[in-house]
Formats: sequence, structure tokens, C-alpha cells
Amino acid sequence: MKKSVKWFLVQRFLLILFCIYWSVEAVNFLYRVVIIPAARAFLKSQQIEITGDSNMVAWLLQMLFYCVAGLLPPGVGEWVQGQIEYTMGSTMSVQVTSPLYSGGWGVALRILIIGGIIGLLFIRILPYLVGAFCYSRIVTRQFNELLAQEESQKLARDQRRNLMLSDIAHDIKTPITTICGYSKALSEGVAGEKDRQSYLDAIYAKAMRMDELITLLFEYVKLESEGFTLHWEPGDLAELTREMAALLYADFEDREMELVLEIPEEKVPFEMDRLQLGRAVTNLLTNAVRYGKAGGRVLVRLQEYELTVADEGEPVDPEFAAHIFEPFARGDKARSSKGGSGLGLGIAQRIVEMHGGKLVLNQNFGEGYTKAFQIRLSVFSTLGGN
Repeated sequence: MKKSVKWFLVQRFLLILFCIYWSVEAVNFLYRVVIIPAARAFLKSQQIEITGDSNMVAWLLQMLFYCVAGLLPPGVGEWVQGQIEYTMGSTMSVQVTSPLYSGGWGVALRILIIGGIIGLLFIRILPYLVGAFCYSRIVTRQFNELLAQEESQKLARDQRRNLMLSDIAHDIKTPITTICGYSKALSEGVAGEKDRQSYLDAIYAKAMRMDELITLLFEYVKLESEGFTLHWEPGDLAELTREMAALLYADFEDREMELVLEIPEEKVPFEMDRLQLGRAVTNLLTNAVRYGKAGGRVLVRLQEYELTVADEGEPVDPEFAAHIFEPFARGDKARSSKGGSGLGLGIAQRIVEMHGGKLVLNQNFGEGYTKAFQIRLSVFSTLGGN
């Protein structure tokens, strides 16, 4: 159960306890001021004398038992009354002097009094019954909402899975078609000597594209699989960020991009899975290489536990931005020209979430950058890994 739901149920439970407490106090006041005096007056009018002192519940119970005993056969009734007096002690005694309580009319009167006493006892426990009923309704409604939400999420996951399979088929089919076509041309001798090398280069490029796609898909499925755990170890966020930027430095140079590094020299301690978190950072840097502006700037900034990768490429369409971290989420232009798989950001988000942080897209970053992906980690994650 989610923490928010647990806290909601705890709040409602405490609220109901509060209401029960004051309802009980109100009922007690009603008993003392209205019900008990009225009941005593009624019984006195019926020539039923009650002496002694006891709390209202004991008073009602003893009166109830006395009336029930009066309905029993003479020998049994006296024995029950004796047991009642023995059990209750001398705190209270009931004496009936009215001749109305003998014969058939007395039976009817006793039954009427028994019904009234049961009603009064019911009023006494009514706040608890209402509180239990209300809380059961709240719990039932919450669990029904949770079940409906889980069912909706399951349906959404199934839809995303089907869409993902469709995208996988599309992305694998394209390079396979190229490889099949070029390899057939080579095997049949259709390609001339001057085209042979270009065909081989195209086959190699498409094969590497398929390898990249399958590797990313494997990483995504592994992260989503049940039982996958991170390998926690103390690390340095600053050093990790520098290493990942250095690995892709040649790619930035190929696109004539200026890599702006703002990484503190001092150590930034963080408990992490170095391999997985490094992959998340690498995916953000790769995204900046592909979708940043050629010849533009790419900012890599680490401020305490917030890592920013910003570029000067085209802004992300707001409608598409809402789904940018979903698997195979890409704009139409990206699908045709940039060669992205649409999995890199989804993998990065999942890894960051497993480290207790958030990955967000900020298109109002400023400083001349059109968009920024920011990893926001919690300082508390440095203390225990999860």
C-alpha cells in the first residue's frame, strides 16, 4: 500500500476516534440530564422503586435482567433475580409494588420496558457502531479506488508494451531491410567494385545500429524485470560525471560542440550503483550530442546533488514533452533523422528513480540554453542506498 494511502487511512481513523469521543460525551450528557431522570420518573410512575447508586450502563443492565427474570417461571425467576443481586452486589436494588406487573398485563409491560432498555443501550453504543461503519466504508472505498487504479495502470502498461513491440519491430526491420538488400546485391555481383565498399559500410552501420538498439532494449527490460537490484557502493558524483563526459568528448568534437563543464573539484559523496548511474548520465550526454545544436554549447553542471545537461538544440514540443521519458518516445523528425532509439531517456529515468531521485525536463532553464535535463538526487540517499 502506498504511503499516501496509509497516511490517509490513519488521518481518517484519528478523525473518527475524535468524533466517537465527543459523541460518547454527548450521549453521556444526554443520559445524565434527560434519559436517566425520565426513565426514573417513568418507573416511579409504574411503582417500581430503584435504590442504590451505579453507573448508567450497570443501571440499565440490572433493570433489563430484572425485567427478563420476571418473564420466567416463578422458581426460575426468583433464582435469576437472586443471582443478579449476588453478582451486582448491594449497589442497587429493584422493588416492584405495582399490581400491574402481575398476570398477562404485567408481561406486556415488562416486554415494553425491556424494549425501551434495549433501545437505550443501543443509543449508548451507537457512536461506536457508526464510527466502525464509517471507517469500514472509507477503507472499502480506498481499496476499490486502489484496485481500479491498479487495473488502469495494468491496462496502460499492456498498451505501452504493445506499442513498444510495434516500435521494436519497426526499428529492427529498417536496418534489416538495408542489410538484406545490400548483402544480396553483393552476393549476386550486382554491385560494382566502386560501390562494394559503400555497401559494406552501410551493412556495418546498420548492424551496429541493431546492436545498439538491442543492447538498449536489453538494459530497459532488465531494469523493469522483477528482482533486479542495484549494487550499492560509496562513490563520488563529481568524479563520475567527469568520467562520463570524458568518454563522449570525441562525439562532442565531431559535432563541433563546446562542452562547458561546471563540476566541483571537491568530492560529492553519494551511495550509488556506479555502473547504472553512469549509464544514466551517459544517456543524457548522448541525447545532447544527437539533439543539441551542431557547433553549439552543451552544459554539464553539478551543483551539490543536482546534475544538469543542457543544450542549444530545438525545444521539445510541449505535447511530446509529457511523454518524453516513455520507451520509444520520439518526435517524428527524430525517428527519421537522428537515429535515436527512444529508450535512452526512459532507461535514465528508471535508474535515477531507483536511486531515489527524479529526472525532469526543464525548458525554462535560461542562460541561452533551450532545454535541460536535470537529475535531482536526494541527499538522504547518501546514507543507505535506498
